[in-house]
Amino acid sequence: MASLLIISGPQEGDYYPIGQRTTVVGRDEHCPIQIVDDTVSRWHLEIRWEQDEDHFAIRDMKSANGVFLNDCRLDERGVLSDGDVIRLGASELMFSELDFTNRDAMMDRYRQRGEHDRSTVSIKRG
Repeated sequence: MASLLIISGPQEGDYYPIGQRTTVVGRDEHCPIQIVDDTVSRWHLEIRWEQDEDHFAIRDMKSANGVFLNDCRLDERGVLSDGDVIRLGASELMFSELDFTNRDAMMDRYRQRGEHDRSTVSIKRG
């Protein structure tokens, strides 16, 4: 139902299917998604499926350095959409509402998204 891909940082390429369960991301070794980075709090953020609202929500767990959702600092809570980028410490994670069969399938989607977002350069020839 949902997944995360680390798209930059020391653990770039790591893939985590999260389904509809609540997932905590942080530096602590007991976090379902551990980010080994001194600028990441032990319990940094939470991603939760909110069935009544039919969406995923993200919440900053009072981290020291904050959570950024699509380059905007998250005050406390936000709603996630497919393709959103979450930044904590030196890492960026891409959220997908889809559950991929493996890391390579999600990485292919991320690369395709990058190609789609790139602008076309026009060269004027004499």
